[in-house]
Amino acid sequence: MARYIFITGGVVSSLGKGLASAALGALLQARGYTVRLRKLDPYLNVDPGTMSPFEHGEVFVTDDGAETDLDLGHYERFTGVHARQTDSISSGRIYSNVLEKERRGDYLGKTIQVIPHVTNEIKDFLKIGDDEVDFMLCEIGGTVGDIEGLPFFEAIRQFIHERPRGQSILMHLTLLPYLAASGELKTKPTQHSVKELQSIGLAPDVLVCRSEHPIPDREREKIALFCNVRKEAVIPAYDLKTIYEAPLAYHQAGLDQAVLDAFGITPAPKPNLARWEDVMDRITHPEGEVRIAIVGKYTQLEDAYKSIAEALTHGGMANRTKVRAEWIDSEIFEREDPAPYLENFNAILVPGGFGERGTEGKIRAATFAREKKIPYLGICLGMQMAVIEAARNLVGVKNAGSEEFDHEAGEKRFTPVVYHLKEWVQGNHTVRRKADDAKGGTMRLGAYTANLKDGSAVARIYGTQVIEERHRHRYEVDIQYREDLEKCGLIFSGMSPDGRLPEIVEVKDHPWFIGVQFHPELKSKPFAPHPLFADFVRAAVEGARLV
Repeated sequence: MARYIFITGGVVSSLGKGLASAALGALLQARGYTVRLRKLDPYLNVDPGTMSPFEHGEVFVTDDGAETDLDLGHYERFTGVHARQTDSISSGRIYSNVLEKERRGDYLGKTIQVIPHVTNEIKDFLKIGDDEVDFMLCEIGGTVGDIEGLPFFEAIRQFIHERPRGQSILMHLTLLPYLAASGELKTKPTQHSVKELQSIGLAPDVLVCRSEHPIPDREREKIALFCNVRKEAVIPAYDLKTIYEAPLAYHQAGLDQAVLDAFGITPAPKPNLARWEDVMDRITHPEGEVRIAIVGKYTQLEDAYKSIAEALTHGGMANRTKVRAEWIDSEIFEREDPAPYLENFNAILVPGGFGERGTEGKIRAATFAREKKIPYLGICLGMQMAVIEAARNLVGVKNAGSEEFDHEAGEKRFTPVVYHLKEWVQGNHTVRRKADDAKGGTMRLGAYTANLKDGSAVARIYGTQVIEERHRHRYEVDIQYREDLEKCGLIFSGMSPDGRLPEIVEVKDHPWFIGVQFHPELKSKPFAPHPLFADFVRAAVEGARLV
């Protein structure tokens, strides 16, 4: 039976819960325990896949095809444990399940209520995989007091009460604001936050207090006294230069020891932090620097490309190089020449996205990278734009484009080099989709196998000819243009096992030009950088040395 750690956020600020959860998971692993991390979100969307990146940041995709919160990306990057569909739940999903059961007659005509039906559904979710790990870390989105989160807090109260004593603890993250005028940290918001928790029957065992300034012992003692926790369980959380410092910083602050003490685990195994010490050494002692342009359409909110930014950092660590990623709005290139913006970069990355806005700018960025021999990595839409660029400028299909843009505009304007994916093989069955299907959860989602061409750049990079990567798309490059494109130097170097779906393209006689239909950034970790990102940064470093 797993021990449960519930992580909640304070009234003033819950910023940093995901990072604290991930760091704690990594520290428990370093002591030899097995862990799994989960996210319970109070929003009413059934899954984050229906939400704009401007609303919610990146959508993280699991191997089994779940569209989840970006915090699950943190969990994977810090622990290496692959997330599953059962590691993410929202209020929308909970209510949807309850209503579906009611329609089926599972409740035998009873009146459906938040207690017990909604709370029971939450508790059933929490119990999944209970016997698989030593510790289950469950982060509750939002802040205590949010009306949307109340069913989750009530379910947790019941869950802790129903389990054997000492099998569950509560970790609460709050903010200690600093008032410059008086030069003091204020503990009242933390006290009120804990009081709010206590009013719904929950009491924190560990407090993590975010602060920009050192927390004096007297303030920790005051918090411990008024919040009814031990002083050693009041853990400071200071701003860090890099998120990957978090495991070492939290260990030094005593977080993992406070958690083990709360469970009464003594003596506890000593942690082996060599992995994180190596990570920090690579980050803090780079031997060079490269500039990489990310030409995207959601640049106003960098969290929309969170995994890409982290994967570039990992690629830099693999090469002991500092990667200076700079964001450029692709719409600029629809009005202006990209050369002045891109000529001083060592590499160009064009990420995914949806809709026509900004795509002509992405195409011009691909043209610039191909013609100027600058390393280029196109991901999902970035690969499709590279193919459209080659079709227009090399093959001569002047109005080459994507069916996605015609569907969006409601009129036919392009010769579709990229088409709406109507069917594909998933496991041992065929999935079929229509262009007018409901949007939520209807894409090609999750991990799929691809076969790499012998002697190709990607086969060299991966060191194998069979790979498995995660997808999230509903449009696909049309294979009927393969022969014409390959004659012009754009090689289809990765294909689905049935040979019908292009997975990877690369430009022949180019230092490094690769487009992938999948999302390699989702599988990259600081202690195991993704091969594509590691080699992309290597190519950028080599290019920088030639300048």
